[in-house]
Amino acid sequence: MKKITLIIISTITSLQMWATEKNTQTIKTELQNATVYYGYGAELNHSAKASLIPGTQEIILDNISLQPDMNTIQVGCPENVVLMSYRFTTHTETKPIVQNLLTKKMTDSLADFQKQQAAIVNDQTTTEEILNRTTKLIEANMANNPKKEISSEELIKLAEYYAAKIQLLKDKVYAFQVKKLDLDQKINQLNSRIYEQNNLAAENAKTITTGQIILEVMTKSATNATFNVSYFTRNAGWIPTYDLRVKTIDNSIKLSYKASVTQTTGIDWKNVKLSLSTSNPNQGNTIPTLNPWFLNLYVPILYNSMIQTDEAKYKGSLNRQAVVAAGAAYSIKDEESTVDAGNVAAYTTLNESRLFISFDIDLPYDIPSDGKAYSVAIKDEQLKASYKHYAIPKLDADAFLVAEINEWEKLNLLPGEANIIMDNVYIGKSFIDPNSTADTLSLSLGRDKRIAVKRTLVKELTKSKVKGENKSETFTYEINIRNNKKQPIEVLLKDQYPLSKVKEVEITLDENGNAEVDKETGFLTWKVKLEPGENKKYRFSYTVKYPKDKVIQNLR
Repeated sequence: MKKITLIIISTITSLQMWATEKNTQTIKTELQNATVYYGYGAELNHSAKASLIPGTQEIILDNISLQPDMNTIQVGCPENVVLMSYRFTTHTETKPIVQNLLTKKMTDSLADFQKQQAAIVNDQTTTEEILNRTTKLIEANMANNPKKEISSEELIKLAEYYAAKIQLLKDKVYAFQVKKLDLDQKINQLNSRIYEQNNLAAENAKTITTGQIILEVMTKSATNATFNVSYFTRNAGWIPTYDLRVKTIDNSIKLSYKASVTQTTGIDWKNVKLSLSTSNPNQGNTIPTLNPWFLNLYVPILYNSMIQTDEAKYKGSLNRQAVVAAGAAYSIKDEESTVDAGNVAAYTTLNESRLFISFDIDLPYDIPSDGKAYSVAIKDEQLKASYKHYAIPKLDADAFLVAEINEWEKLNLLPGEANIIMDNVYIGKSFIDPNSTADTLSLSLGRDKRIAVKRTLVKELTKSKVKGENKSETFTYEINIRNNKKQPIEVLLKDQYPLSKVKEVEITLDENGNAEVDKETGFLTWKVKLEPGENKKYRFSYTVKYPKDKVIQNLR
């Protein structure tokens, strides 16, 4: 009876232990697609398949980003599977160094070459010893028979024999040296390749850390389940870049819209479909609140800095860190992986919502987690543009060719650098800034050295005089512009005169040179048309009147 009782208790205990033990399996997830946000940030979507048994069990989803936003993790599973809980962790693993087949073959070849080298060195040493002894033997024979009469014919034959014998030995020594040099080269090459392979194997054997999401699930019956995981991470992003290809034959412009994508999520993106969004989740979405505006008396800077609160210092530190981080994340590296935009554009779909636009690319991409920038082509646009030249000789002695584009808002552009390629020749960089309320978008295409512009101060018309308590200074400038091109051009020529913000300083524009005058900004604008070889001059002058005991800066 006691034996039966013990057996029953043992059985119950075993069943209880089996019931409390959880079945655990680790599954490597596959990254299906990535929505990469403008600036920095990305939403990653993974999937994994698992075979579940009845009861409660633990599923470890591997190959997750190292720094997901925990508040954004979403886990999807079939209806017949209950997701009880989930948590994120990291897993570190060190791979052992494994010598590949190529390294083994090279090591075997190296050993064979070293054996051949040893044999050649031995043969060379033996031959050199024979050559040395033969030379000494000849010298001894000649010394022991000094009075032996030898005919001229016998002397010639003896000399020829000794010469042939010595030459044969020297040829053997030379042949051994050539073979040894050839083997030395092969051995050095093999040593170098083996060293590279060993370094590569050691690199692959380094400690690898990946993110994991551990799920606790329960199901009533055995089933095959597919789990979908999505989350947001800050360790990725994209910025736009452009190529402006200009053909001077027909004045056409081809705009290639590209994205410079970078990521340091800790996992390599392989065969991933990209969606490039113009949205930026890192910006606040709360409507700002307008608070009452109170004025205070002026506080000296020294005293104000002493009473600065810790909170203000903290916010300033945060802002500086944010700027540094943003600049470091999207600095473009030299190594870029480019794709032909003409082929990719057919696979790009533009989806527009009320707040943002996304470019969905139906092609698989490989983007390693190395922080380097990878160029992804989005689309090409043929632009209708009108061309003008701009010149501001006060700031720059060159004239600039500018393309003006209408209906530019349909292009869905973002601020970014543009490579300018004219007639298949790279001529420099420009910047596209679509944050404008103007009807036309101006694209600077570069300097035109065939337009000469010169701005000079006319000294004989520049004067200064004092009358009473005031001093007056008059400045006269002359702008000379010449067209050295073979075709007529239009140039928008700009300059300026100063403006006053105080009553004591009076400024008058004495001569505007037939320019359009903007009195609010002080800008002077000439719309100049020049025929080939034509030269035009424009003069303007202004007078500044101010108290003679004061000093005015930047009068010129």
